[in-house]
Amino acid sequence: MRVFLWLLALMAAAIGIAVTARYNPGNVVLFYDPYRIDLSLNFFVVLQVLLFALLYAVVRAVRATANMPARVAEYRQRKRERDGNKGLRDALKALFEGRFGHAEKAALRAAELPENAGVAALIGARAAHRMRQNARRDQWLARIADDATMKTARLMTMTELLVDDHQPEAALAAVRELNASGTRHIHALQWSLKAEQQAKNWPEVLRLVRSLDKHRALHPALSARLRELAYEHLLSNRAHDAESILRVWSTIPTSDRVKPYVACRAATALNSRGLHDEARNVAEEALKANWDERVVRAYREAAAPAGSAALLAQIEHCEAWLLERPTDAELALTLGSLCLKQKLWGKAQRYLEQALSDAADPAMVRDAHLKLAQLHEALQQPEEAASHYRQCALATIL
Repeated sequence: MRVFLWLLALMAAAIGIAVTARYNPGNVVLFYDPYRIDLSLNFFVVLQVLLFALLYAVVRAVRATANMPARVAEYRQRKRERDGNKGLRDALKALFEGRFGHAEKAALRAAELPENAGVAALIGARAAHRMRQNARRDQWLARIADDATMKTARLMTMTELLVDDHQPEAALAAVRELNASGTRHIHALQWSLKAEQQAKNWPEVLRLVRSLDKHRALHPALSARLRELAYEHLLSNRAHDAESILRVWSTIPTSDRVKPYVACRAATALNSRGLHDEARNVAEEALKANWDERVVRAYREAAAPAGSAALLAQIEHCEAWLLERPTDAELALTLGSLCLKQKLWGKAQRYLEQALSDAADPAMVRDAHLKLAQLHEALQQPEEAASHYRQCALATIL
């Protein structure tokens, strides 16, 4: 319809021009001494139109020629942007697909565009790292070392890759530089935690676990396992003497002291350094909050000297606990061992035989037989003692 209207308008204009030109008697005379040129008005108008069209075409040609360098430069820039963006997309796609060689090659193309150079360097560094090309990885990261806009991304990438490469000291240096710039976020804390764990800096591991727990950034099972590992290494460190182990214990929050895995390791560490009074206190507090056989075993190992009021207090505590847990073999073994040390022969034999009947663990059976053998030996009953020694040896072999 539009084309039809245009054709109709052109035909009408042509008819109008033809009719007007037919009845136009005017003429134009041009004098240029000694020449004279006579032209009809219609022909003069046609010449003017043609002259205007010619001049317009010349002006357009001159302008196009003058603008040609800028247009060529613009075209080349668009082509570079198109190729650079395509390279960046290809690099990301190849990185996610696991084709790290292709990703690095595409990152090289993408880096030719200045706007993509930072992101391309990060992709190239990750790809080189996955191929275990650490020198090329460091070269990629060095490209953007002076780019302030990419500082946080570069340091986070460095931290992650260095932790993955088991270089905790270098990773922690990157974290310190990141913290110095005022950037602190959850992901950085998580990678810091991994680096500190690799560096075996357990006090800092505990601090980071507590900080991440406040933000609910760790799974509860993972948080508990990390705390357990940290306390295990802190309390099992043989370099600690009595004073330093007490100092370590004082830094542990009260809420963690009553947890069984902390209390049993702390009591064991205190016992190994002769701090039996402190070990008993630790075990008693933990057993009030959470009953655990490991803590009961540590409590047995922290037995006070024979004839002391502390040993009698231990026996009273165990008898009270046994009323609540009459089938607890570990508790019966502990009570029997304490009574044996106090030379309460009847009670010791009764509780040790109860532990022997309820025990399911071979190690507990062995310990019960050993204590009964010592009891009968003290009572001048060599045949019974020898029988229990044999049973203890069999339990040890099994």
